Amino acid sequence: MTIKTDFKQEIKLTTTRKKLVFLIRSLDIGGAQRQLIALTKALNKKNFEITVLTFYSGGELGEELKDHEINLISLEKGGRWDIWKFFWRMIHQLNEIKPDVLHGYLSTANIFTVLLKPLFPRTKMVWGVRASNIDLSRYDWLVRVSFKLECWLSPLADLIIVNSKAGKIYHIDHGFPSKKMAIIPNGIDTEYFQPDNYSRIKLRQEWKISDDIILIGLVGRLDPIKDHPTFLKAAALSLKERQDIRWICVGSGSDKYTQELYQLAEDLRISEQVIWAGAKNNMPAVYNALDIACCCSYGEGFPNVVGEAMACGIPCVVTDVGDCAWIVGDTGIVVPPQNPQALVSGWKYCLERDRKEIAIKSRERIRKNFTTNSLAQNTEVLLGQL
Repeated sequence: MTIKTDFKQEIKLTTTRKKLVFLIRSLDIGGAQRQLIALTKALNKKNFEITVLTFYSGGELGEELKDHEINLISLEKGGRWDIWKFFWRMIHQLNEIKPDVLHGYLSTANIFTVLLKPLFPRTKMVWGVRASNIDLSRYDWLVRVSFKLECWLSPLADLIIVNSKAGKIYHIDHGFPSKKMAIIPNGIDTEYFQPDNYSRIKLRQEWKISDDIILIGLVGRLDPIKDHPTFLKAAALSLKERQDIRWICVGSGSDKYTQELYQLAEDLRISEQVIWAGAKNNMPAVYNALDIACCCSYGEGFPNVVGEAMACGIPCVVTDVGDCAWIVGDTGIVVPPQNPQALVSGWKYCLERDRKEIAIKSRERIRKNFTTNSLAQNTEVLLGQL
């Protein structure tokens, strides 16, 4: 098996079992975290001895690694400024494991891999990059510094895996070495995410949403890049035209930003029409409860929520950022970002389409192009060559 990379060579899978360590901040609920869980479960354990090393303990998704031949170890970081003791604990743990490959997941973990490179010269350092078009002005100084460090240190990585075409272009524009980068799209578990009418009925009853109400959902952490304000403004515009729609936001975020969104909904006079569901574990049920899944981010790489909703047969309206348009293909509606009126128009058009036909086509597109098996196989090929 081979995949295309920027190394201008065919890469073939080796049979040597490698010690593979994934380094990530936490296993709290999030898109990148879910992808890591899916990847580690799907990787061939005959080829890799896998450890997931987290900065912080207690992540809800950690339970999913049980009974999958995966070691889960927490470094018990004490907080943002617990740096030196945490760093020595990391060195000690890696000395015990002696990994062949250390795979960072997200910015901070990526930076640590290359800082550790002089201490582990035989270990191949791999970066996992999962974003594009980041508006750094919306984040605190530490995020901005971390991104600049990541750009500066990127040539020291042995391999950089990005999950989207848009992410690759964005990071190359910011100084990442193109010759070390390869694209592996996210994988969706279509056995886990599938149509389920029973779960739809049950969860809508829990949310007090009757059958004659249209439910439009935005699934994702409460973070500026997800652009909940545009979602809420579009809801307010739509409510002027019809009263049979409700909106739901599934995900959590900082208290400060959450309160800002609550206040915006109040100012728009739509508080009673918007449900704030918080973070949920039963995501297949969440998607199935929706009539439209919406991704209105102004910056994305490969948003899992779009692929997961499509696998459940839910039509999607997405903004034209990252790889969103590529993911939905001709099954979804694509609108410009940060444009509430365009989002309303997208919802209208979506509701006019044949729901059953779109459900079938959406699921089939994911099964054909974006499976967890493809994710694991392509990752094995790249890591097996290091």
